Amino acid sequence: MTISCELTEARRLDALHKLNLLDTPPSEAFDRITRMAASVFKLPVAAISLTDADRQWFKSRVGVEHTSIPRLRAPCAQVADSSDVLVIPDLLTDDFYRDSPLAASGIRYYAGAPLTTTDGHCLGAMCVLGTEPRDTTPEELTALCDLAGMVMAQIELQHALGRIDAVSGLPNRHQFIEDFADLELDSVDGEQRLAVLVNLATPEQVVHATRAMKSSYLDELVTEAARWLRAEIGPHRRIYHVATAQFMLLSPPGATLDTIVPVVKARMQDALFIAKARHMATPSAGVVPFEIGRADSMMVLRKAQSAAHDAIDSSTHVAVYSQVEDALYQRRFRLLNDFVAALDSGDQLRLVYQPRIDVASGQCIGAEALLRWNHPELGAIGPAEFIPIIERSELAQATTAWVLEAALRQQQAWRACGLVVQVSVNVSAANLLEPAFAASVAAGLARCQLPADCLELEITESAIMEQPVKAHATLTQIAALGVGLAIDDFGTGYSSLSYLQTMPADVVKIDQSFIRDLADDKRQQALVTAMITLSQDLGHRVVAEGVETEAVLAFLRRAGCDEVQGYLFAKPLEPAAFVQHTHQITQQNKQARIASLSDI
Repeated sequence: MTISCELTEARRLDALHKLNLLDTPPSEAFDRITRMAASVFKLPVAAISLTDADRQWFKSRVGVEHTSIPRLRAPCAQVADSSDVLVIPDLLTDDFYRDSPLAASGIRYYAGAPLTTTDGHCLGAMCVLGTEPRDTTPEELTALCDLAGMVMAQIELQHALGRIDAVSGLPNRHQFIEDFADLELDSVDGEQRLAVLVNLATPEQVVHATRAMKSSYLDELVTEAARWLRAEIGPHRRIYHVATAQFMLLSPPGATLDTIVPVVKARMQDALFIAKARHMATPSAGVVPFEIGRADSMMVLRKAQSAAHDAIDSSTHVAVYSQVEDALYQRRFRLLNDFVAALDSGDQLRLVYQPRIDVASGQCIGAEALLRWNHPELGAIGPAEFIPIIERSELAQATTAWVLEAALRQQQAWRACGLVVQVSVNVSAANLLEPAFAASVAAGLARCQLPADCLELEITESAIMEQPVKAHATLTQIAALGVGLAIDDFGTGYSSLSYLQTMPADVVKIDQSFIRDLADDKRQQALVTAMITLSQDLGHRVVAEGVETEAVLAFLRRAGCDEVQGYLFAKPLEPAAFVQHTHQITQQNKQARIASLSDI
C-alpha cells in the first residue's frame, strides 16, 4: 500500500469508528432493510456489512449465523476499497474469489453496493448472496443501491439524534447518562466501578486558544484526542465526549483504584508528551469510584471534573476524587453565589478600619477600610477566604463599588464630628480595566461632598501587571483627581523596582511577610532598610504592614519608615471604636508631650 492509500484507509476507519456502529446490538431499523434486500433479490442471504481493519462485521444479517468474517478475500472489502458496486455472478469462476472462504462455504453469487458517507468514506456494503450462480438485472442493481442509500440514511439519522458529538464522533453526554442508567440492568447493585475523566486543557487554555489560534484549533485538538483515546482504549470500550474538551470512560467490572490509577498515570504521561506539540494544552485526568445503583450519573461526572481540575497541579496530572477538596470547592462556589445577595442585603457586609500611625508623631493619620461578611447561615466568613474568590469573579467591580461608597459615607460622618483622617480602599485588577472607574470615584466624592485627598486607593502590583497599559491610564486619571495612590503588598511582585519609577503612586506599603520576623533576621532587616530608602528616594512615603512588637517598631523608626499599621496599635476596629481609639491615641500623645515639657 502507498502512503496515500494508507492515509485514506486510516481516515476511512476513523470515520467508521466515529459512528460507533461496530459491535452494537441488533436494530430493527436495519434488519427491516436487510429483509427487504433478501426479498427483492429472492436470495437466502443478505447483510449490512461494515469493513473493519481486519474483519467484515455484520450490523444486520439474514441467513447468516456468525456476526463477522475475516476481511481477507471478502468481496465487501473490495467494495470498501473501491467505493463501487461489485457483482460476482459466480465466485467459482472468478480468479480471485474462487479460493476464498466465502466460496468454500457454498456461496456462489455476490452483489454489493457501497455504504458511503457524505464525506466520501465507504464503510462497507449492502450485500446479497446466493448459493447458485445468477445474473443481475439493471433494476436489481438500482434497487440494491437504493437500499444502500436507505442504510446510510438510517446511520446518519441515528448519528444525528443527539447522541453523537459531531466533532469527535464519540457518544456524547446524553448517551453517557443513558448508558450509566443501563449499568443497573447488567450489574449487581452496589458493585463498585470507576469513572475516568480526561480533560484536554484548562478552561483558561481553551479560552486563550480559541482567541489566539484559528477557529478550527479546538476541533482539531478534540479530533486528535478522540482518535488517540480510541487507539489507547481499544474498540470494545466506549468513550464519551461529555464536554468541550472532556472525555469520560467507565472501568470494566472488577477494576480497582490500585489497578486503574497506575494505568491512567502511564497514559497521561503519553498524553503530556503529545500535548507538548500543542503548547497551549495541559491534559489531566480525574478518577472517581462509585457504586452501581447508588450513584447519579451527573454527580459522578461532576466529581470526575473536580478531580481532573485538582490533577492539573499534581506531578502526575492524575488525581483521585477527594471529598475534602470537593467540599472546599463546593463551599467556595456557595460563597460566590451567596455574595450576590450579601451586596444587596444591607446587613451582611460592613467595613472595619485599621489605624495607620505616623511613626514620628505617633498620631493616627489614616485608616485602611477592610470588608467583613456575616453570612446569615454560615456566620462570620474570614476575608482571607472570601476576598480571593470575589476578586477572581465578575463581582469584583460591584464589591469595590460597595466598599468605596460605604467608606466615603463613613468619611462624611467622621468629618461631621471632627475626625479628619485619610481612608484607604483596596482596588482589584478588574477596577483598573473599567473605562469609567476614575469618573465613578470622582462622582462618589462629589455625592458625599468630600475632598479628593481624603481618599487613598491601594493597588497591588499583580493587579497592574494583568494589563499594564490600561491600568496605568486609569491610575493617571485617578491621580489627576487628587486621590492618593498606594502600592500594596510591595515586594511580592516580579518587577517592583521598575513600577516604582512609572506608577503615579504616593505611598509604598511593604508587605507584612517582610515585617513579621524583622526583629531577629539581619538579612530581612537589610532588605527592608533598602526598600525604605529606595522608595523614599523616589518620592514615596513608606508604610510597614503587620507591625506586632515594640522591637519591630523600634527598628522601623531607626530605618526611617514613615507609617506603620498592625496589631501592636490595633486590630481592625468598628467605626465607633475607631473614633474612640483615635481620640485615645491623641490624648496619650498630648499627655506624653506635656510630660516631656515638664522634664525640661
